Amino acid sequence: MDRVIIHSDANCFYASVEMLYHPEFAGKPLAVGGDPEARHGIVLTANYIAKKHGVKTGMALWRARQACPDVIFVPPRMDLYLKFSSMLREIYGEYTDKIEPYGCDEAWLDVSDSISLKGDGRKIADEISARVKKELGITVSEGISWNKIYAKLGSDYKKPDAITEFNRENYKSPIWKLPASDLLYVGRSTHRTLSKYGIHTIGDLACTDPDFLLKTLGKMGLVIHSFANGWDESPVATEGYSAPIKSIGNSTTTPRDLENDLDVQIIFMALAESVSARLRKHGFKCNTVAISIRDNSLYHFSRQMHLREPTDITDEIMNAAMELFRNNYDWSHPIRSLGVRGADLVTADIPVQMSLFMNEEKRAKQEKMDKAVDEIRRRFGYFSIQRAFMYQDKILSKLDAQGSHTVHPVGYFAR
Repeated sequence: MDRVIIHSDANCFYASVEMLYHPEFAGKPLAVGGDPEARHGIVLTANYIAKKHGVKTGMALWRARQACPDVIFVPPRMDLYLKFSSMLREIYGEYTDKIEPYGCDEAWLDVSDSISLKGDGRKIADEISARVKKELGITVSEGISWNKIYAKLGSDYKKPDAITEFNRENYKSPIWKLPASDLLYVGRSTHRTLSKYGIHTIGDLACTDPDFLLKTLGKMGLVIHSFANGWDESPVATEGYSAPIKSIGNSTTTPRDLENDLDVQIIFMALAESVSARLRKHGFKCNTVAISIRDNSLYHFSRQMHLREPTDITDEIMNAAMELFRNNYDWSHPIRSLGVRGADLVTADIPVQMSLFMNEEKRAKQEKMDKAVDEIRRRFGYFSIQRAFMYQDKILSKLDAQGSHTVHPVGYFAR
């Protein structure tokens, strides 16, 4: 018996959430992204009104303004979007425990074991759609199929607020006529290569000799050939300790060029406080800390290290960042910008083997201290409490790193 897999995709997710909090913008073009006052940044998403006027994801704000002069820009609020993402997963969790997030706004659900209680895939998808609309005030598009790839194609096939089912009897007619670029992991470069050999549709790709694809595109050629034919048997991951996003990070262009290790440590402390606070807020811990460095000659690089235990402790993230910095930068130029990222995320309740080489009592005290600081700042503002260490430089200590941050989605092959 075939599996029943649903792919649920929240329509224009960030923009849809913002519209709930800005009813005055109803019926108007809206885009989320960047800092319109500072005149920089890109569009993260736009509502359908803005999209009809040519506003696209990834477009520079000034270009989006050219395409749609009336577009309204709002800054992103990732904390709010993660909250809605969590509420979406709560609804999904009432139908199956096999939920695999694909970023904040998408997820696969294997409802095969729920059919006897909840009805067939279409009935479950209808019910999820209605509940999301009623309980959260946004809409989802859903695809139903026996594999994850075709289920995702189904959710992309018709938008917004639509349900599309591809089964073994009907899939060839609609799917094989679609452009090959609609298939997961057929990006611009791969699409150009395929087009050069006359492979324009998913059907063309499905019927191409796999040996030719292997020779032309390497192993990924075989992957997308399998995807095109619906031969994807990868399981939907059971909901557990994996986070729905890959990483949370902050970066900043510093108020002045950094000239020594103390300057760097002050900025890393501010960034680590921001990253760790968001990890705690959303119930995540990171297994990896990564840093990015750009000097005043615009030379840029990044480095990362794996931690002994997953953490959301500010000092541990900052110390890892400083270790990476000292091991990889020689001060050939002053530094213009820094970034810190917590990656390889897991949920905070993951079981961890106690270590003989770490002071667990001290770590517990640090966790309590960090949570106390979070609460004070929540009630009285970011600058209501700061570490004395930060005041060694009055200019750098004024940085509020919690004002902006970045959330990175997981990839299909992450597991």
